[in-house]
Amino acid sequence: MKVIIAKDKKEIIDHFYVRGTVFIKEQGIDWDIEFDGLDKDCVLFNALIDGKVVGAARLHHNKVGRVATLLSYRKMGVGKALMQEIEKYAFIKDMNHLVLNAQMPVKSFYEKLGYKAVGTTFYEADIPHVKMIKTIKK
Repeated sequence: MKVIIAKDKKEIIDHFYVRGTVFIKEQGIDWDIEFDGLDKDCVLFNALIDGKVVGAARLHHNKVGRVATLLSYRKMGVGKALMQEIEKYAFIKDMNHLVLNAQMPVKSFYEKLGYKAVGTTFYEADIPHVKMIKTIKK
């Protein structure tokens, strides 16, 4: 598995394909919510297996978002690889911490990676979430 930063048109389209498949088709999230206009200001990460983009995530300043893995590639470490690469990037860019809004069904995934829940459950796109934070630099 390899994680890259999407830079050219094909890599960016592949990134959007994964997110659209997972969030719009699979979870029924509205197109306007998923593609909120922030991507131009984000670092877009793609996870590849055998040259195929199977996972995606974005980093907007210090906020991780849109972490997605195609259904047939789940439980293969794709999400973990994406998060580790984002954390390396954040460390190099001298970020002190990362924040994310985790969907409740995957909260334990982020806890295993060292993220701590803060606050109470809230809804985004009619899906329960919790805010989570991880210190990158001390």
